Amino acid sequence: MTYTPHPFRMTIDLNVLDHLADGLYSSVAAVITETVANAWDADATEVRIDLNIAEDRIDIVDDGSGMDLDAVNDRYLRVGYRRRKDGDTTLGGRVVMGRKGIGKLSLFSIADLIEIHTQANGTPAVGLKIVSSDLRRAMEESLNEYHPEPVEVPRGAFQKPHGTRILASSLKRNRLREMAPVSLRRRLARRFSIIGSEGFRVFVNEEEVTAADREDLKFVEYLWTFGDTPVTTSSYLRKTEQLGDRDEGWNPAWRVKGWIGTVDRPKRLATPEGNLNSVIVLSRGRLVDEDVLGRIVGAEVYTKYLTGQVEADFLDSTDSADIVTSNRQRVIEDDARVGALTDFLQKALRVIAETWSGLRATDKTSELRARYPKVGEWLDDLQQGWKPKAEKLLERIATMEVGKDDADQEESQRTLLRHAIFGFERLRLRGDAEELERALSKGVEELLRLLADRDSLEASFYRDIVHNRLEVIRELQKLVDENQRERVLQKYLFDHLWLLDPAWERATGSEEMERRLRLQEPFKDDDETKEKYGRVDIRYSTVAGKHVIVELKRASVHIGIYELAEQGAKYVDSMKDLLPPEEKDRAQIEVLFVVGVNPPDPSQRIEDAMNSVSPGSRILTYELLTSRARAAYASYLERSRLADRIDRLFAG
Repeated sequence: MTYTPHPFRMTIDLNVLDHLADGLYSSVAAVITETVANAWDADATEVRIDLNIAEDRIDIVDDGSGMDLDAVNDRYLRVGYRRRKDGDTTLGGRVVMGRKGIGKLSLFSIADLIEIHTQANGTPAVGLKIVSSDLRRAMEESLNEYHPEPVEVPRGAFQKPHGTRILASSLKRNRLREMAPVSLRRRLARRFSIIGSEGFRVFVNEEEVTAADREDLKFVEYLWTFGDTPVTTSSYLRKTEQLGDRDEGWNPAWRVKGWIGTVDRPKRLATPEGNLNSVIVLSRGRLVDEDVLGRIVGAEVYTKYLTGQVEADFLDSTDSADIVTSNRQRVIEDDARVGALTDFLQKALRVIAETWSGLRATDKTSELRARYPKVGEWLDDLQQGWKPKAEKLLERIATMEVGKDDADQEESQRTLLRHAIFGFERLRLRGDAEELERALSKGVEELLRLLADRDSLEASFYRDIVHNRLEVIRELQKLVDENQRERVLQKYLFDHLWLLDPAWERATGSEEMERRLRLQEPFKDDDETKEKYGRVDIRYSTVAGKHVIVELKRASVHIGIYELAEQGAKYVDSMKDLLPPEEKDRAQIEVLFVVGVNPPDPSQRIEDAMNSVSPGSRILTYELLTSRARAAYASYLERSRLADRIDRLFAG
C-alpha cells in the first residue's frame, strides 16, 4: 500500500495574537482584571498592584501557588490552554474563573514589555521576558513559535516560597488616561464579587480594594435582594424587599444571587468611571456582562433610577458550552441559559416597577410635608373633592428632578411648589377642576405649562410690587401728627411718585435738570425761599414724556387758591426757561401741590385755577393722598389674602 500524505493542513499564525492582545479589551481595568483572575485561580490570598506611570511601570505581585518551568511552558505560554480541563476547582477549593487561556495576552494592549517572575513551592524561581517587537517579528516571519528571553529572578523576590510577579513596562500612554489608582480600585471592585472577601484581598498602590469602592449601593433608597443575599447598605436606604432566587421549571442547581436597587435621583449614578445606571451580571465571582438592563427594559421612567448586581454561576458552567465572549464583557444572547436569566429578570423588574412608584411617591410626599408643615395644613383644609387632586399635585412635585445638586433641588422644588399652589388655587377659584385633571394625567410638562403660564407669573410679580407699596401706605396711615407726616412724606414721596398717581410707576428723575432748576429763584433750597413758599421740599421728575414738579407744603401753612396758582405759574415759567426753544410751547408740564388742608374754595374754582397753571396740575392733601393710594389697591388687597396665606406656608 502506498502512503499518501494528508491532502489538508491547518495552521495557526502567530498573527492571531495581535488580535487577541490589542483588539479585545476595552479598558485598562479589563486588562488587569485578567491578571487578578489568574491570581484567584492560583489560590492567592493577596494581590498587590503598583501603578507608577511616571516611572513607566505597572507591577502586579500575588502570593499564589506560582509555576515551575514546565507549568510556565505548558500552561502560561500556551495560548488557548484550557484551565478547567484540570478540574473545576483549584487545589484550595476555589471555583476556577479562567477558561479560554487567552487573558494573559491582554497585557500587550497596555505595554510592549512584559516580565514574569514566578516560583512554585519547592522549585527554583523562573524568570522570562516577552518583548512585543520580538513577538511581532516572529509573526512577520510566519513562525509558529516564539521564544521569550530568560531573565534572572532576584533573591528574595517573594515573601512566601511561592508566588508570581508580572512587571509591565514600555507602557502605551494613550491607553493609560484612566489609570488613576482610585479609578482602578473602583473598576476592579465592580468587576469581582469576591474582592474583599475573606481569603482574597487586592491592593492598588497599598490601598485595599473593598466592596465600598463599587459605590453602587451608596445612594440606594429601595433595595430588592434575590433570596437572602447579604448586602451592606448606606444611610440612604428606606426599604428592603426580598425576591425569589430562581424561576419555576429551572434546573434545581440554578440559583441567582445579588440585588437591584433604585436611587433617589438619576444623577447619583454618574461617576468618573462611568454611569452606574446598569445591572451587571457576574458568574463565578467575576463580570461576564457589563449591562443586561438595556436588553430587558424599555424607556420607562423608573429604569433611569436603577442599578444592580446579579450573580448567576450557571452561565459559566464548565460542563456546558462557553457562552462568555472572549473579552469577558458580554454573553451570547441566544443561549437558553441567557434567555432563562433574561425572563427571570424581566419578571423581577415588573415587580419592582409596580411597587417603586408608590413607595417613592409616598415617602417623597411625606418628606415634603415634613419640610413644610403648613403645606400639610393647607392640604388638610381643602374640600374633599379638591384634596385628592392637590395630593396628586404634591406627589408630582415631590418626585420631580428640578435641581443640579441637593441644594439646588431643594430650592428649586420650594419655588416650584409655591407656584404650583398658586396655580392650583387659581384653578380652584375658577372651578376648573377638569383642566387640572388633564394636566395631572398628561405628565410633568403639561402640569408645568398650566401652573406657570404668563398670567400667573405676571400676577406674582405685580403682587410683589403692590406689597411693597402697601407697606409705605400703612406707615403713612399710622401717623396722626402732621409734622411727622411731613417728615415721612419727604422720605417717601419723591422716590414713590405712584403715591400721587398709581400710573406713575416708571417716573424717573433728572439730576442735571433738577440742579439747573435749583438755581432758579422759586426752586432755591435755602431757608428763606422755603419760608416764603411754605415749603418742605420740591422735586422734579419725568413721567411718560411729561415734566412733573411736586411741591410738599408744610401742613401748618394755609395758602389761598390764587396764591397757589401764582406760585405754580412761576414754576412752569422757570421750567420752560430751561427747555430748548423747540420744546417750550409743546412741553407738557404738571405742577402738583401736596398740602395739609385744601384751600377754602369751591372745588370747581380750585380745578380752574390749577388748569390755568397748566393742564393736569392739581392739589392733594396728605389725607387724600394716602386714602386714594390705598383705594387704588383695595380690590387687590382682597384678592391677595389667599396669596398671603400661601406665602405663610413657606415662612421660615
